[in-house]
Amino acid sequence: FVIVGGGNAAGYAARTFVEHGLADGRLCIVSKEAYAPYERPALTKGYLFPLDKKPARLPGFHTCVGSGGERQTPDWYKEKGIEMLYEDPVEGIDVEKQTVRTSSGKLVKYGSLIIATGCTASRFPDKIGGNLPGVHYIRDVADANSLISSLEKAKKVVVVGGGYIGMEVAAAAVGWKLDTTIIFPEDHLMTRLFTPSLAQKYEQLYQDYGVKFVKNLEAGSDGRVAGVKLENGSTIEADTVDGQFRTSVPGIFAIGDVAAFPLKIYNRIARVEHVDHARRSAQHCVKSLVTAHTATYDYLPYFYSRVFEYEGSQRKVWWQFFGDNGKLKGVFLESGSPEEFQLLPKLARSQPSIDKAKLEKASSVEEALEIAKASLPVESLV
Repeated sequence: FVIVGGGNAAGYAARTFVEHGLADGRLCIVSKEAYAPYERPALTKGYLFPLDKKPARLPGFHTCVGSGGERQTPDWYKEKGIEMLYEDPVEGIDVEKQTVRTSSGKLVKYGSLIIATGCTASRFPDKIGGNLPGVHYIRDVADANSLISSLEKAKKVVVVGGGYIGMEVAAAAVGWKLDTTIIFPEDHLMTRLFTPSLAQKYEQLYQDYGVKFVKNLEAGSDGRVAGVKLENGSTIEADTVDGQFRTSVPGIFAIGDVAAFPLKIYNRIARVEHVDHARRSAQHCVKSLVTAHTATYDYLPYFYSRVFEYEGSQRKVWWQFFGDNGKLKGVFLESGSPEEFQLLPKLARSQPSIDKAKLEKASSVEEALEIAKASLPVESLV
């Protein structure tokens, strides 16, 4: 077995191979990174904190600590008999000969190949300064280290993008006591997930910390530039797979961010860039590959964020969202208990009928959750 890509999906796939006794001497991971697979969310949720705020550092967040598993340090892969090729990305695949060629010239023979390359960050075109010093992207440890070196010297920071990664980076910049601005072309933060009223509450929180917003970016009526227009010209090459992550080429699979797969619960093809999907798709793919497991992947979209989780913050925020955005089929909760968070996926999967008027009159989050819980069929509560 050969895995192309050394990200989180590769780490969880490796663990699943080990659980089935099929790793020792039979598994090779080819990575362009210098590090063993790690939990990528830590980069924006903890790694960017200033040194006095106890930032996350490796080996503290190697796969699979994010889901409560054993920390898979480089020594773990050695002990399990897994061959790791670091800083040696794949440059070509010969499907006929079943080999992959790395940039150093190595030829690696495979029986089954799992593509787990993830995605790259959207970049500004070079013609508008996308490669200038001080322009940072965040996708891996090297990116994060580069950004930290700038934060140490900076006075002002501009974050482009109003999604949860942008919000997490901005919250970290506040920890450095920097003049921070978030810019985005939409009319409020997190348009894929937040309603306008919900977004307003979080925008106010950020403004209370001194963060400024520039939004609704477009040209003025006289045709002159009145702001910044951002267009994502990047192309993501996705492998369309089936419910067991098989591509159209026999013996080749794709998992994680790079795979477009059948989202069973909503009956459509989707591509999900999220750590939870990276973990689950890796485990599902390997189980299907090495056992008689034939179940179709049944994924429930899930997002979460943690911001201002450092010493001195007035308010630490942790929220989770389950379900499909844009419909009354999802549930969002901030600052819930573990028991309350466990209720969310049950509600999102069951999609029960809820008395909306009764829900709107609830005087507390706890009361709203009780109303929602009471609408679930008995079997969903088990």
